[in-house]
Amino acid sequence: MIGQMYPIQRISHSEFVPIRTLCYHVRCWGKPGTDQTPLVLLHGWMDVAASFQFVVDALAQEHFIIAPDWRGFGLTASGGADCFWFPDYLADLDALLDHYAPDTPVNLAGHSMGGNVAMIYAGVRPERIRRLINLEGFGMPASQPAQAAGRYAQWMNEVKQFNSGKLQLKTYATLDAVAERLMKTNQRLSADKARWLASHWSAELAPGQWSILGEAAHKITTAHLYRVDEVLSIYRNISAPTLMVEAEDDSMALWWKDKFTKAEHRERLQSVADLEIVQVPDCGHMLHHDQPQAVAALLERFTR
Repeated sequence: MIGQMYPIQRISHSEFVPIRTLCYHVRCWGKPGTDQTPLVLLHGWMDVAASFQFVVDALAQEHFIIAPDWRGFGLTASGGADCFWFPDYLADLDALLDHYAPDTPVNLAGHSMGGNVAMIYAGVRPERIRRLINLEGFGMPASQPAQAAGRYAQWMNEVKQFNSGKLQLKTYATLDAVAERLMKTNQRLSADKARWLASHWSAELAPGQWSILGEAAHKITTAHLYRVDEVLSIYRNISAPTLMVEAEDDSMALWWKDKFTKAEHRERLQSVADLEIVQVPDCGHMLHHDQPQAVAALLERFTR
């Protein structure tokens, strides 16, 4: 046994909301109030909404918090999709805000992929965002038109692999094994937090077989190219004050080497009119796990 499970301080409740033919699982903390701006938290790739529990526990004040499991993650089904498209996240978020905050601009924060969704959404629907917080959401390396044919071929090949059953996620024999996997990926993650996360990140779908609550199709390379000119145009349309929160560890150098650097990312951010950049010490890409108190303090300071 890996030990005790993290003791949560603030209890969430689950809601299931019909969004664009799917039944979306949404984790909520607190209650809506007439004088309170909703705080919407968007998780990253291969993660779940429960991932924000440690930050929520570290908040000094009560907030009404809305955190969806993206399609094909956590308790939100995929609808049988054999691949996933970035624009769907934007439309899903739009429908989510129609449900929870149809007449109220929200404070929007996203981690990693969720940070990228938040940035694009804030430029497409600027009137819906009061404050914008990007937690380690760096975008992608620039692409060139000459890459298009190869990218489409790669995408089609991977879709075939998925539909033939060759593209699958690893399963684990026990919950402790899932927790150990999380701790191997993030060596700063304590055992109690790892075990609690594992209980929300996975489920025992067959006896002795713990499966990650994420569709294998998420691993398929996206078919379309990342157009920096389009992204910068959208960034220029962001009107909300924006906080970019970086971890001290340079995860971009680990992932992309010299294909895409933090300096390039910061250069792109210059297109955002009202921008503040903060770096959190002693943490990696999962900064909301490593330094939840620091992240919570930044969220409350920036949205106050």
